[in-house]
Amino acid sequence: MHRTRTTAVFTLALLNVFTLGAGAVVAHMLPPRLAALHIPTTASGPLIAAAPVLGPADTAGTLTPAGLPTAADLATMLGAALPAADTGPSVGIEVADAQTGKVLYADNASALAAPASTTKLMTSVAALAVLGPDARFATTVRQQSGTIVLVGGGDPTLAVNQYPSSDYPRPATLASLAARAARALKAQGRRSVRLGYDTSLYTGPGLAPGWSDSLVDTGNVTPIVSLEADQGRLTLTGALQDDDDPTNYRARTMDPAGLTAAAFASLLERDGIAVTGAPAEVTAAASAPVIASVSSPTLAVIEEQMLLESNNVIAENLARHVAVAMGMPATFSGAADAVMTEARRLGVTTPVHLVDASGLSPDDGIAPETLVRVLALAASRPQFRAVITGLPVAGFAGTLVAGDSDFGGIGSLDNGAARGVVRAKTGNLGTVAALAGLAYDRGGRLLLFAIMTPQVPGAGLLQKAADAIDSAAAGLAQCGCR
Repeated sequence: MHRTRTTAVFTLALLNVFTLGAGAVVAHMLPPRLAALHIPTTASGPLIAAAPVLGPADTAGTLTPAGLPTAADLATMLGAALPAADTGPSVGIEVADAQTGKVLYADNASALAAPASTTKLMTSVAALAVLGPDARFATTVRQQSGTIVLVGGGDPTLAVNQYPSSDYPRPATLASLAARAARALKAQGRRSVRLGYDTSLYTGPGLAPGWSDSLVDTGNVTPIVSLEADQGRLTLTGALQDDDDPTNYRARTMDPAGLTAAAFASLLERDGIAVTGAPAEVTAAASAPVIASVSSPTLAVIEEQMLLESNNVIAENLARHVAVAMGMPATFSGAADAVMTEARRLGVTTPVHLVDASGLSPDDGIAPETLVRVLALAASRPQFRAVITGLPVAGFAGTLVAGDSDFGGIGSLDNGAARGVVRAKTGNLGTVAALAGLAYDRGGRLLLFAIMTPQVPGAGLLQKAADAIDSAAAGLAQCGCR
């Protein structure tokens, strides 16, 4: 044992000697080797003077009018981009400087024109002003006697099951609501119920003046009720589609509330609660206790979704909520009046006449100058931020991307002049094309614009009209026009 310990100590001593010797050799070799690497060292003083990257911000608004595009040059550019053969007569245009509010060019700017989906700009501002960007919409289950009632709260993003993970925003689901309701019922010892559904939050017809069943048949919209899942979109088998798919142009359901209630009944059965009989439409008592609830994403997030994909169902629901909050009828006319009333309260007093909130009706009318006022308002107040961030971006997002709408070619025009610097809401009906938004011009000025062609010569020319409007918007981005 003693001999083994002595051997171990001797071995460790030799290792220490070897380590110290190796360290000395490395220390001797290191300086010349490091010098050969030319390791950077800190300079004793500045080697070059940096120039300013950007000039000072014009916080005092002192830029001279000479820095703005001129009406004459804008007229030349816009006239070339918008030939009457493609656009038809009565083209309405307004271009304004976002910083000063100065109108730089106007033609038929105060004339009412069919706005199509640019109407959603007005709806967005009104909803944010009245409801606030953090508002959410709840779908609830109330219990009365032996019946539970699925109560529609006007959540336009409600889904049956969770959407694919790539979809945003993440909606509230009937599956989650059914699981919560089932837990509450089982806690009471109940294993079977009758199911009712309540759509009384909204009143009036499901289709607006000027709408036809063909809008449902072509997948543009579903009848507007306060209880509908997946926005009435259907799969090939006729089931509600658990996917936010704005390119699903199959016919939607004409009975969104009934189909939603049936889906909820199936989910309850899956969760161990038997549903006796078929779901029936009822009105839940205000005093009936809530046993389960789910809530939508925030209004700001919903609005971004609506504007990017030009979602008609969302627009109509948001306007109904504005009407409810303002004590006005939750009908198409009441919602349209509520949006216009709030716009006037916000100082937008230029011409507008609405019968719906999505722009699907050809009976709607908005002047180009009104759309520019709405954009100016949205750009000037933080509470309206979602209106600007929700605008489609040329070549990158929403209906200004190739294949997503008639306006999708804008990103490839003029060597990509509009790509990323034009953000705008698109709109088109059979013989109507419109675009309203903002563009940074070549000099860095932020311009607000609305271009409306309400009398395209024929439905077969709609693409040409949209292309011409795209060319005009790209021209604003490329334009010096001084």
